[in-house]
Amino acid sequence: MKNYIPYISVVLATVLFTTFLVDSENEILELEKQIQMQNTHCDSLTNRIDSLYREIDTLLIENSIWDYNIENNTTHLLSSIMFVESSNNDSAYNASEDAVGCLQIRKCMVDDVNRILKRQKSTKIFCYEDRWSRIKSIEMFDVYCKHYNLNSAEEIARCWNGGPRGNDNPNTLNYWAKVEKEIEENYALR
Repeated sequence: MKNYIPYISVVLATVLFTTFLVDSENEILELEKQIQMQNTHCDSLTNRIDSLYREIDTLLIENSIWDYNIENNTTHLLSSIMFVESSNNDSAYNASEDAVGCLQIRKCMVDDVNRILKRQKSTKIFCYEDRWSRIKSIEMFDVYCKHYNLNSAEEIARCWNGGPRGNDNPNTLNYWAKVEKEIEENYALR
């Protein structure tokens, strides 16, 4: 029996060590899961913060563009149009219309804005890639609205959707209803 004691001791030590390793490995896996959950939560918070920064930037730009006339319901109009167009996604792309960015600008809109700027003898020119930039998209939006003398929120939304004669197009009424709903639901109480 005495001859087996060293072997039994080695076997017991091996079992204990293996058990320790398995427990440690399980603890490590559990810690890795917790870290991954924390990272996912942090990524989610980072995305939320980035989204809020974009919203604040948009509101600041919007504030510098228009004199808000609550009577005409233009408050938060640009943010609402961006939401309807792209869910505020600067990387949105509609392949069927080749509409790009947060305001879903098509190439014909860039061409029209450049034509307007040329008539105004401006040296500014936009390129198609500018549609991906939130700031440049908003600048094009502003040039377009001012040139066509769009004043009320409804005029602005319907002409953005249907072109310079969008107010005369009954198909733009549905678009205006979406924008108006977004204004009422998300900005009326602010």
